Amino acid sequence: MTRDRYVFLGLVLLFAAVNGVLLANGVLAADWEGLGVIVAAGLTLALYSFLYKDNPLFKVAENIFVGVATAYIFSQNWYQTIYGEVFVRLSALGGEDSASGDWWLLAPTVLGLLMLTRFSRRFGWLSRFSFAFFVGLGAGLTIPRTISSFILAQIEPMLQPLSWSVEGFNLLVILVGVVAVLVYFFFSVEHTGVVGKVSRVGIWFLMISFGASFGYTIMARLSLLIGRVTFLLDDWLGIM
Repeated sequence: MTRDRYVFLGLVLLFAAVNGVLLANGVLAADWEGLGVIVAAGLTLALYSFLYKDNPLFKVAENIFVGVATAYIFSQNWYQTIYGEVFVRLSALGGEDSASGDWWLLAPTVLGLLMLTRFSRRFGWLSRFSFAFFVGLGAGLTIPRTISSFILAQIEPMLQPLSWSVEGFNLLVILVGVVAVLVYFFFSVEHTGVVGKVSRVGIWFLMISFGASFGYTIMARLSLLIGRVTFLLDDWLGIM
């Protein structure tokens, strides 16, 4: 056996010994809830083992997570969409309260079935109608929201009057940042002289925005890490 196998075998035995002590001391209940905590703690530690190197424990935990997530998503789509919206409402399986006259649901049902023709070499071209419809519908719903949330929301503070206050200073910063970034992406003019200086200011605003976005992402991941560590220390080991 290699050193890595000895290390992971030792960790598995240590994990089993710790759970035995927790069960013996009554920290974990000898029931299904306690078993669930043990399994969750084991999978969490198995996923963290990737920090050492890729190993079979990590792959097992990864496959379990992907399989359970896929099964959960499929069950939700089946009961809430396929069964609940198609079979029940179209065939009136839900009784008198069901909307048996919603025959317009046949249109999205047919479009969904046409997507399955993607797996056929002969009839795969039929799926293009469904993809074209959903892409067009998604673009039609997303573009107005994007314009309202980003473009118009960005233009609005630029049109407000400046004042000698903190709010006025914030409006001035937004105005300078938007103009500088737009000048930086204006490639029809050579970035020299005044245009070059303004574009360098735009680079500063871009770097600050990317850094803030990256920091926000890291903090979101750290919140997940803190949650899992809290689970291990509190729900599993019971030392918090």
